[in-house]
Parts: sequence; C-alpha cells; structure tokens
Amino acid sequence: MTETNDGKALAPKRADALKNRDHILKVAHDAFAQSGETSLNEIAKRAGIGAGTLYRHFPTREALILAVYGHDIDRLVASVADLLAAGPAIEAFRSWFSTLADYIRIKHGLGEALHSPAAQEAIRSTYAPVIAAIDQLIAACVAEGSMRAGVRGGDILILMGFLWRLPADAEGRQQAERMMTVVLRGLAVDV
Repeated sequence: MTETNDGKALAPKRADALKNRDHILKVAHDAFAQSGETSLNEIAKRAGIGAGTLYRHFPTREALILAVYGHDIDRLVASVADLLAAGPAIEAFRSWFSTLADYIRIKHGLGEALHSPAAQEAIRSTYAPVIAAIDQLIAACVAEGSMRAGVRGGDILILMGFLWRLPADAEGRQQAERMMTVVLRGLAVDV
C-alpha cells in the first residue's frame, strides 16, 4: 500500500485500473506526438474511454503530460538491456538516443505545459535514471571496443542534444544520422 504526501494510506490500484492508465498514456503519447495541442477530450475519445475515466486518472492536462513524459522516460531507461541483448552495443547506443530525441521533441512540442514547478521537478527527477542508462550503454560500448574509455554520461547527454534540435522530417533524420556518425567516430577507440 502506498501513501499520499500527507501520510494517508492509498488502496493499491486494481489491475484493470493500471491497464487503463497504461493505455491512456500510450494513446496520449501518440496524440501529443502528432500535436501538442491535443485536448484531453480528444485523447479520451482516441483511447475509447469516457472523459470521466480520463479525469479520474489525470485530473489536469499538466498531470497527463507529466505522466506521459515520466512513462516515456521509464520505458526508455528500461529498454537498455533489451537493446544491448539485440545486437552490437554501438547500435543500441544509436537506437536509444534516437528514441530519446523523439521523446524530447514531444516534450518541447508541449511548450508552456512543461514550465511549471511540478514539471521542472518531474524533469529533474528523470535526470539520474537517464544518466545511469547512458552510462550502461557507454560501458557496453567500451567493453565491445567501439568507444573509448573515460566517456561520461552527462557529457554525452549534452553532446547528443543536437538530435532533438533537428526537425523530425526525413531531411532532419538524415542529418541526425550523419551527425551521429561524426560523434561516434570522435568517441571511437583511438587507433
């Protein structure tokens, strides 16, 4: 059983409530990716639920936006092991950062919705898990010999910032691939 900020006990969520919440977050992610202006009523409609169900889970637009952002980052952080198991670490690194860029583009598309103190705290709280995931990717790249030792996650996060500044269209994605190649060559083991 979890507690509220004032110490009151909350009943555990039912499995169907958790499933509804997860479904809403996925639908909202897709809706916000299309347009940061998507209304909560439109998201409820796309999710095939009533507006009341949506508002029970997320009483405000900000609450939904922050939950989507947190859910996306949690999924991304959790994906590292699967990406590393699927192939070369350097390709996992590329894929992971491409997905992060997509998530950050969505976040930036939501504009003013992410400038409240609650939003800033939610964003700050994701920093450590993101850096830990990057460090895990770096360690795997170093172990396979595709990246030099001594690279730091925080430095890489700043360096890779170009990815979410480029447009998400075909031309922007091609430019991102070219720039990613330049960055990875710079991080490669000295020969």
